[in-house]
Amino acid sequence: MTTAAVSAGGKRSGLFLLPTLTLWQREIVRFYRQRNRIIGALLSPLVFWFVIGSGIGPSFRVGSAPNGMSYLEYFYPGTLILIMLFTAIFSTISIIEDRREGFLQSVLVAPISSGAIVCGKILGGTTLAMFQGIIFLLLAPFVGIHITPDRILVCLGTLFIVGFGLTGLGFLVAWPMESTQGFHAIMNVFLIPLWLMSGALFPATNPHSWIFWAVHLNPVTYGVAAVRRALYAGDPGVLNLPGFAFSLGVSLGFGLVMYAIASVLVQKKPS
Repeated sequence: MTTAAVSAGGKRSGLFLLPTLTLWQREIVRFYRQRNRIIGALLSPLVFWFVIGSGIGPSFRVGSAPNGMSYLEYFYPGTLILIMLFTAIFSTISIIEDRREGFLQSVLVAPISSGAIVCGKILGGTTLAMFQGIIFLLLAPFVGIHITPDRILVCLGTLFIVGFGLTGLGFLVAWPMESTQGFHAIMNVFLIPLWLMSGALFPATNPHSWIFWAVHLNPVTYGVAAVRRALYAGDPGVLNLPGFAFSLGVSLGFGLVMYAIASVLVQKKPS
């Protein structure tokens, strides 16, 4: 390989890596300077988990779970995904704000690839989602989930992959939006139903029901299943779920598809 080829390769990697890291860092700093986002991303799912779990728990029976599993325990992995989703939503709102402030236009005319723009934004949101998820993981022993260092490492890797896909989905929704009001409207009618029909709140066990097929065609379902498998690591209580490798593979494929579509949109559609 010639010196010129090595130099060209270094320039290409620099045009991708440096903008990606810069945008990633900007997302982290910006998010933690706005304390209301931290509160909304973490406390809202916690309230859902406690209120819904406490209200439905006494009358709810998880058909495929052992008798000792409470509804708060069953609902725990779904709440973890909800925290990831909320954080992804709040972090991708910055796309609309950047457009309004003129920062996004400056980034788009810079000599960097569209993939670097998308990767930096998505990695920033994914990192924030993981931080929020780690905080919630500390509550696992209080609902009867036995956490070991190995399970934590597997769960963190799983959360990264799931968070990447959810943040990519939030990016796709936020990119064409002109206002935060429109973004929240789409969130309410599209993103939240995706979570509701993911097996987070209830298991879909009747193959003759339309909800069964809606759940199994929903990519978020496999994120919930992967997190549930990672938390239990083969223990009983996760029956009638897709396997861990399959669920993780679907989640990874979903994230890569979201990234690819977002890169095409950024490249073709001027802001």
